[in-house]
Order: sequence, then structure tokens, then C-alpha cells
Amino acid sequence: MASSVRAKLALAVAVFSFPILFASAAYGGNGGFAPVSPESSNAHDIRTSFLFVSIFTLTVFVAVETLLVVFIFRFRRRRRQPRFEDGPAIHGATRLELFWTAIPVVILFLVASFVFIELPGISNVPSAGATGEQLRVKVTGRQFYWQFEYPNGVVTIDNLRAPVGVPVRLEVTAPDEDVIHSWWIPALGGKMDAIPGIVNTTWFRADRAGIFRGQCAEFCGLEHAKMLATVEALPEADFDSWLSKQRADQTNGTSDLGDEEWAGVCAKCHGLAGEGGIGPRLAGSAALADRTAIVKLIRNGRGLMPPVAAGWTSEQVSALTTYLKEHPPGGG
Repeated sequence: MASSVRAKLALAVAVFSFPILFASAAYGGNGGFAPVSPESSNAHDIRTSFLFVSIFTLTVFVAVETLLVVFIFRFRRRRRQPRFEDGPAIHGATRLELFWTAIPVVILFLVASFVFIELPGISNVPSAGATGEQLRVKVTGRQFYWQFEYPNGVVTIDNLRAPVGVPVRLEVTAPDEDVIHSWWIPALGGKMDAIPGIVNTTWFRADRAGIFRGQCAEFCGLEHAKMLATVEALPEADFDSWLSKQRADQTNGTSDLGDEEWAGVCAKCHGLAGEGGIGPRLAGSAALADRTAIVKLIRNGRGLMPPVAAGWTSEQVSALTTYLKEHPPGGG
């Protein structure tokens, strides 16, 4: 009696727990099944490949499980027999065995062929856009921010701007002293690892203007969850205007780069108001008035703090120190 009650209780728990397992996926935009809506041609190819392989594997799964259930009922014992008595001997069927060996080979061949047909469109960077242009951007993953460097020297933190309809070639890397990160904007293509000392290449070509969000896809430390990235796609004329103005502002020291550096590089550990967190409290610290000490700290690191500004240009360092002087954390 007790065992029967326990069995019923276990069944009830299993039945009610099953929906919970899939609750988080159900809150996704497409239930967590398919990639997000693609906004770049290579992302379209990734989605197509995913759906093709998923349909094939789902078809095979349904067919196999259906046959399994049919055979269980068709060949089940009709009467009670001793527990250890062997069932009737069934000799092999050569044609059937060849058939069920050949079918998986054909399926795998079709899947592999389709993927290799789609692969060039995913991995090969188009040589030019409609106007014969291609934009190259260096993407550097660091604990815990993304740095973008444009051909004219403009630098941005965590937010990459790009022109609509123009192929953007991303050269993804990480400093030698850092760890592995992974660049991923789901709507604009697949993931690409940022490996210290190695340059990997990926690309996208935004179909429309908009903001597309992503996340570092390789666990990289305590503040990994804050290593977010956005790509803001602008009409080409607007992008060109922004890029020229940004270059002039950064040269003159009037850009918002310092604000980006504080929010994207420093505040993730020290708090937006310098209140502290993973890193110590900075609000009210007298050390912030010592530019030399700040530069030494961010370039070389200290203790568990990585050298967040190693390799920064003098413009980048000046932008941060100027920002801290004009906007001290905590308003001090």
C-alpha cells in the first residue's frame, strides 16, 4: 500500500514538474526553439541551417520512437511467463539491416551537404556592399568590456555603430594578458571567440536600422554577465556624419568617450556612482585627484584588478581622467 502511494506521488510530481522545466524557454521570443529573427544575410543562413537540421532530426526522432512503441505493443508477451525465460529466437533479415544502415548514411550526407552549401555565406566576408564599400572594425574583448576601433582611429566602448547595407568585417581578438571572450550578436550572425593574441574574423551586414543586442558568450570572470554589447545600425549618411564628428571630438577631447569608459570599464566593478561592488568604493577617494596614480593603476592593474587600460592610446587615457576630474564618482 505504501509503495503504491509513493508511486502515485512520484508520478504526480513528475507530471507537475514537466512544465516547469520548459517555463524559462517559453518566455523567449520564439519559445527558445529557434534563433532570433535574423537581420543580416549570414544570420539568415545560420537560421536556415538550424531549421533544416532540426526538421531532419525531429523527423528521425518521431519515426524511431513511433516504431519503438509499435514494436513494444506488437511483440509484447501475450501471457505470463517465467521472468528469466528467453523470448523466441528471431533470425536476422539482411535486406532490412542494409536498409536501416543505409538510411542514416543518406540522412547524414544530406545534412552535411546542406550545411557545407550554406557555410560560405556564413563565414565568407562579402568583398563590398552596394556602393563598393566595406567597413573594418577591430573588436577587442577585455575583462569586462568590448572595445571597438574604427579605421580612422575612433574608439567606442560596448556600443558599435555601423552603416546599414554595408558589410562590416570584424577582427575579433583579446590582449595577451586577458582571457577568452566570445563576441555574439544573435540577430547579426554567429559567435566568434576573442582569444588572447589571435585574430579571428567574422562579419555582418545589417538589413535595417536599429539596435541589436548581444552578450559575451564565454564565461570570463565574476562580471561576465555585465559584458554586454550593442550594435547600432544607422543609415549610411548618418553613420559617416557620426564617424567624422566622433573623430574630431576625440581629437579635441570633447567626445563622450570618457563617459563610455567610466560606465563600460570602471563602473561594472566599482559602481556607477563609485559606491563599490566587486571592486572597492571610489566615491570620495582622494586618489582620484592624482592623475599619475590613476594612469598607473589602469594601465598596470593591481591585485585582482586586471590592467583594464593596457594598450590604450593617450586619447583614451586622457578622456577617462578628464571625465573623472569633471564628474567625480559620488559627486564629490
